[in-house]
Amino acid sequence: MRRKDREVKDFARILEIIENCNTIRLAFNDGDVPYIVPLSFGYEADGEQLYFYIHGALKGKKADLIEQNGKCFFEMDRELGLELMPEVPDVTMRYESLMGKADIEILPPEERRAALDIMMQKNEATRDFEWNYAAAPRTLVARLTVTEFTGKVNPIGGNAD
Repeated sequence: MRRKDREVKDFARILEIIENCNTIRLAFNDGDVPYIVPLSFGYEADGEQLYFYIHGALKGKKADLIEQNGKCFFEMDRELGLELMPEVPDVTMRYESLMGKADIEILPPEERRAALDIMMQKNEATRDFEWNYAAAPRTLVARLTVTEFTGKVNPIGGNAD
């Protein structure tokens, strides 16, 4: 990372960044052109091991690419705002972000409901929502086991250099 002053190494701060993000973007190797897809997600941490959960249709390009390779790159971010600094003069985007590599696997039907429950806990509006549990067996649910990650922030009030 070129801007070491923006790197986040504190795991508690990494979890804050994750909690503040609403979308995870997964990138897959699709021959000559990468394939990227934005998704809602849930997560859990076991010590400092991160796991993300995503869902979608049982059939389609995403499912095919997960099964073909079993690896992906992920990214999530939260825009904090554009800052204009006429005294410098300069402009910078304030943000929080996390990206990294993961092994990804489609979960068997018996593990899907628990993973979907984890996803429902991510957002306050869905924490107590009684979702259609009968949908779990006909839903693709995948777990990302994070193998490498980097957190980066350019916080409000931070240095624009």
